Amino acid sequence: MRYHFSCEPPTCISTKSAELRRYGCSWLVVLAAVSASLSGLMLGYEMGLTSGVLLQLRSVFALSCREQELLVSSQLLGALLICLVGGPILDRYGRRCSLLLSAALVVGGTIVLVALTSLAALTLGRLVVGMGTSLSGTAACLYIAEISPRERRGLLVTLYELMLVVGVMLGFSCSYAFTTTPHGWAYTFGLVIPPALLQMGALLFLPPSPRFLVTQGKVEQARVVLARMRGGAKKHVADELREIQVGLKEESEYSFWELFSSKANLRSRLATGMALVFLQQATGQPNILSYASPLLRSVGFDSDAAATLASTGFGVVKVVGTIPAVLLVDRVGTKLFLCVGAVAMGTSLATLGTLTLQSHTHLTSLCKSQTLVNHTNLPWDLNGTSLPSHWSAEEAQRTDTETDRSWGLDPEKTHVELSSSLKWASLISLLVYVAAFSISLGPMVYVVLSEIFPMGVRGRAVSVVSAVNWATNLLISMTFLTITGLYIGVPNVMFLYSGMSFVLLVFVILCVPQTKGRTLEEISKELASK
Repeated sequence: MRYHFSCEPPTCISTKSAELRRYGCSWLVVLAAVSASLSGLMLGYEMGLTSGVLLQLRSVFALSCREQELLVSSQLLGALLICLVGGPILDRYGRRCSLLLSAALVVGGTIVLVALTSLAALTLGRLVVGMGTSLSGTAACLYIAEISPRERRGLLVTLYELMLVVGVMLGFSCSYAFTTTPHGWAYTFGLVIPPALLQMGALLFLPPSPRFLVTQGKVEQARVVLARMRGGAKKHVADELREIQVGLKEESEYSFWELFSSKANLRSRLATGMALVFLQQATGQPNILSYASPLLRSVGFDSDAAATLASTGFGVVKVVGTIPAVLLVDRVGTKLFLCVGAVAMGTSLATLGTLTLQSHTHLTSLCKSQTLVNHTNLPWDLNGTSLPSHWSAEEAQRTDTETDRSWGLDPEKTHVELSSSLKWASLISLLVYVAAFSISLGPMVYVVLSEIFPMGVRGRAVSVVSAVNWATNLLISMTFLTITGLYIGVPNVMFLYSGMSFVLLVFVILCVPQTKGRTLEEISKELASK
């Protein structure tokens, strides 16, 4: 398939349409983009399986609330750690080599957590997998942006997000499929290995990006790669190569510390990226995914299998919601998608907060299985510490009642079965929220980040932004159960996320640039002059 591409101003396109139609996306660009986008599939799969597997693991290993937070957060900690060193790796060894390394980390980490059945091994394996998926995601988006022609850059970069949401759907689906299988959690974890090996095999036959080759002084090799990727006239290959060289020459003087200076407005551009990813996390998406099944249990789905099956709908909605974003981003632009998504997210979260306020949802129903809540099989209290062996069931129940009163809840209503209408209304609100995220913050943040930084420091800049992203995600996920149950409650958390969605709306209107239909060099030049 070939797409229209031109380095000329829009007013000149009509006079050269026949010639330029031959210059655009070759099969090699599409193959390279799909191969890199497998990183999104792996990251999405790891995100999707978390909530369903968590229900299995907390029963198998009798996990306390804090241990569940540790297990969820270990992947995020690994992602944060790799971000601290990922910039130099990306800029020195290139996007393609970084993708190979990250796929190897995913395979190695998965083998550790599947082969050794202990909480320590699970935590270590998830940490290594987090390192791999984080580096992989950053490298994939940069690689795709640098090999894509301007007219299809948005579409190809959002292909990563499409693969990510497909991965989320597969993660939810596989965790449900193995819910009742002995050691089903191990099979669910292990299924990420085939796409990692497939990506490694494909990348061995794909070239580095032309921009990276130019940074390494391999101009002739970059020319050959660019000609293969564009499949067009030599003149246009030469023009694009010249643009890359000019842009790199202007950016070659940047050092890492100048990211925090006013030079070329780097500090403002970095602040824009950091604020955008902070708001991406602060609007609640990581917790909705990581704790989807426990949350659905708390609003009336009365078994692990039912909650996991219902949460699979999140994956389906994410795929359906991402498709229009992928198809229309180059026509509509990222800014409009972000604004529409922010409004829809804020509204749906406010509705969900109202519904959960009626359901009296609290920590016990989020992080404890039913047997643990009733203290009938295992002697664990709310904080995961062992109750004295001489305590009777009545004393344990009285402790639960006192805990409910400490949260301001009516103990007579705490365990009342929710009405069917409230249960399904809560699910619909969650699905609307997930759909809104999928057409806005999900894919569009990756597009914006791949476009707003100069080539000379793009890898390091995106790594800094990614570090903020994962650090925020880590902080939110590792404290969600504790803060929700002991301090502000689920309804207030939802209202907080709703408020942050409207903060996002204001931020996008005021601070996020419109970049559709322009080359990376044009975008960088304009942002440097503002």
